[in-house]
Amino acid sequence: MLDVNEDYALFLDFDGTLVDIVERPDAVVVDPSLPGTLTRLQERLGGALAIISGRPVAFLDGRFVPHEFDMAGLHGLEHRIAGRLSMCDPDEHPALREMVERLSKIVADKEGILIEDKGCSVAIHWRLAPHEKDFALATAHAAVEALGADYRVQHGKAVAEILPSAAGKGKVIERFLHESPYKGRRPIFVGDDLTDENGFKAVNAHGGLSVRIGAGETIAKVRLGTPADLRHCLSTWAFEGTLPIKGDDC
Repeated sequence: MLDVNEDYALFLDFDGTLVDIVERPDAVVVDPSLPGTLTRLQERLGGALAIISGRPVAFLDGRFVPHEFDMAGLHGLEHRIAGRLSMCDPDEHPALREMVERLSKIVADKEGILIEDKGCSVAIHWRLAPHEKDFALATAHAAVEALGADYRVQHGKAVAEILPSAAGKGKVIERFLHESPYKGRRPIFVGDDLTDENGFKAVNAHGGLSVRIGAGETIAKVRLGTPADLRHCLSTWAFEGTLPIKGDDC
């Protein structure tokens, strides 16, 4: 059990962490109790709570209306820290915009493969067509090779995302930790897949707590079973003042 008298900064992934993974990225559902829990935790932590996601900030905001949390979207390309919002401009990525159109044509006859255009990044999903995994991965890597060193592939659960090389959850968590109200606090980061590992690395380097949701190899120090388990932990911390993370359970 953590000492809740210590000053923490809490960073939370979205898909597969706060909410369950769904077949189509636009079909995600936020538990009705979650916004209230996060608001209470935000108050308990002096504002040092942020959502760190590959989703655009606008998408996340739409799922938490009327609540407005600090967050990083698009793996850090967008962020809101202490209410100050910095957005990514898709027009600054003309080569990527052209690639999005090309990718849509390439996968047009591949049923079950979805192209998620995020403006400053693009994700190729094959959850609905697991037999097309090799094709989807090859397509993503070929696209990045064509785009050059300014872009990279970020692997996730049944998804490969093409995004600017400068993006990364570890980098944006570092940025948060250099600004108020996060500065000087012990970080906690909770995530569920490969996109979160560099976030775990950054938090571990600061002597913080890294928490992995679900199975899979990880450098996280603690593992929880499901998003529902995490929501229970967060609710207990928010409303009872204890964070009962110990070993592999909550």
